Amino acid sequence: MDDRSVVEAQIGRPPRSLIDVAQRCHLDLPVVIIVPPLLDDGTPFPTLYWLTCPLASKRIGRIEAAGGVRTAEQMLADDPDLSAAYDGATARYRDDRDVRLPEGHTGPRPTGGVGGTRAGVKCLHAQYADTAAGNSNPIGAWTAEQIEPLDCVTGCVAAADGAWSRNPAWTEPR
Repeated sequence: MDDRSVVEAQIGRPPRSLIDVAQRCHLDLPVVIIVPPLLDDGTPFPTLYWLTCPLASKRIGRIEAAGGVRTAEQMLADDPDLSAAYDGATARYRDDRDVRLPEGHTGPRPTGGVGGTRAGVKCLHAQYADTAAGNSNPIGAWTAEQIEPLDCVTGCVAAADGAWSRNPAWTEPR
């Protein structure tokens, strides 16, 4: 399987850099990819873990539309232990991304923590991708509790004539 072509079909455009798959679903399709801190054209990119799974993206979009980012922000404001754990996840994410910069790089660097946020929660998609990639992130874990299992019966993409595209037979599982 050509992961780059699969990801292109999942996200609806070519990836802007080389990718590595960090997590796969039970159908062996990418769920999360690792994106380097500098895109192919040299642009700094703050999002290390990128969610490619259409089902997870759709479910998280519903949570965000219902005020999920505000809810996560309030959870952090109300719980000092949760906030401290989130701060640790943010620092770890930034460090994990920054060690991937090319040796001797002196140009512009990506900034911020999970998904490039400088403070608080920016995007539940990025939070979930961090958790799905195997990292400890309390907001990503909270998001995972609401959207998993990712239990598709058919793949979100399919190969036909050597090319991958969105699978017209895919529907969201109930």
